[in-house]
Amino acid sequence: MRHHAYSPRVDFGVLYRLWFALNSLCRGWRMPVPRIILGGMNWLNNVCWLTDSYKVSHYKQYPPGTRRVYSYFESREGAKFPRTVFFGLQYLLKAYLTGPVITAEKIDRAAKLFDAHFGRSVFPRDRWERLLQKHGGRLPVEIRAVPEGTMVEASNVLMTIENTDDEAYWLTNYLETLLVQTWYPSTVATQSHAMREMIKVSLERTGDPALVDFKLHDFGFRGVTCPEQAAIGGAAHLVNFQGTDTVAGLVLAAEFYGEPCAGFSIPAAEHSTITAWGPDHEVDACRNMLTQFPDGLVACVSDSYDVFRCCREIWGGVLRDEVLARDGVLVVRPDSGDPPKVVVEVLEILGDKFGTENNSKGFRLLNPKVRVIQGDGIDFDMLGRILSSMEKSGWSAENIAFGSGGGLLQKLNRDTQKFAFKCSSVTVGDTERDVFKRPVTDLGKRSKAGRLKLVEDNGRVVTVPAHDPRPDLLRPVFRNGELLVDQSFAEIRERVRAKGSGFEPA
Repeated sequence: MRHHAYSPRVDFGVLYRLWFALNSLCRGWRMPVPRIILGGMNWLNNVCWLTDSYKVSHYKQYPPGTRRVYSYFESREGAKFPRTVFFGLQYLLKAYLTGPVITAEKIDRAAKLFDAHFGRSVFPRDRWERLLQKHGGRLPVEIRAVPEGTMVEASNVLMTIENTDDEAYWLTNYLETLLVQTWYPSTVATQSHAMREMIKVSLERTGDPALVDFKLHDFGFRGVTCPEQAAIGGAAHLVNFQGTDTVAGLVLAAEFYGEPCAGFSIPAAEHSTITAWGPDHEVDACRNMLTQFPDGLVACVSDSYDVFRCCREIWGGVLRDEVLARDGVLVVRPDSGDPPKVVVEVLEILGDKFGTENNSKGFRLLNPKVRVIQGDGIDFDMLGRILSSMEKSGWSAENIAFGSGGGLLQKLNRDTQKFAFKCSSVTVGDTERDVFKRPVTDLGKRSKAGRLKLVEDNGRVVTVPAHDPRPDLLRPVFRNGELLVDQSFAEIRERVRAKGSGFEPA
């Protein structure tokens, strides 16, 4: 391995921050995005039909005299990660439930739909009309929840909901379908944080952990099912990191959490902008990236034909002097092959061509003018394999950033963290009853009974009966159509940071 002389090492983290601070036009900018765009398309945003079909008939199924239904939301035992980052409820409340969300037109449209859907009159039109008349179209329920960004161990209550109007007992679990969708942003935030902790641990062993904020970039917009999912998942990832190409996540964080610009990006090539030059002019395509973006960070996909040849003969050969003379950092992106092997081989080639130095922890660093980003095949497991391969080969994690798409925003489901929403208390007449399920065929699906609190207990949080004298960590966030707490993205990020790690998968 040859070691070349070059100027003193550039602090990559400082370079990232300076570039983003100086070049991001959206810094300090609040985006006036109409909520209708992210709150579901206008034709879909009708609280009367944002539920499962069978729930429409449930008002007839509770015991006679039922006045109150109290339910809770939790991540059950057996979750992939032992602690869950709670996030995303505020978006759902603002987009779908806050204010006068019931109208005569919505009731009429829902009634027509459900009459056709069931082939009979099942929809409780009179009950919805009563909510419209008595409450001005606002939902008479109270929702209590743990502050967003809080990390809670599995099998603990995260949120509760109860009707505040005795005649609206049926409404509590009618809203389950929508509220349970908090599983998605919470799972993305949880997995993203686990990936952050994995990278941070590797940086602590091999380099500078202060660089972690920009080490996992969101590439997931195209891999999800719709723009709203991209917005929700993209924002959830940004709770943990500051790099993203999922623009919709920025919009949601700005509109629903007051964050002017939650994430940043850099100019970067895709295969079309390289292959459009043709195989015989790949070097010209690469040189164009350097000349079009003469300073700051720029990323170039380099595997259109032969990533090893590109690193050896183009970046480390024909264009080597231009890369070194440029006022910024070239980020080389391999995008195919077996990532642990390809990444190490690319690092070896770039190290041979541009030189390396050993850091204080004894691991190799590339010349600070060159770095690598791996954006193909990245999920939680692959991330660990690549970092392990790099460490075994003597490379610091400082040399690389990662991009994750489907593995970040799509390769998960409600069972990843075993989320469930269950009724635990009802009031029938003047009698309050603890209720629960305990199926003999699967005790893992047993539910909690009674009214619940989340309290601190010797440095942990635990779920206890509501009569426990300790302060409740669940706080009212929504009551009778009104949002009671408006949490900022900044405070959510700070809350996550304050809780540290502990995210090894179960």
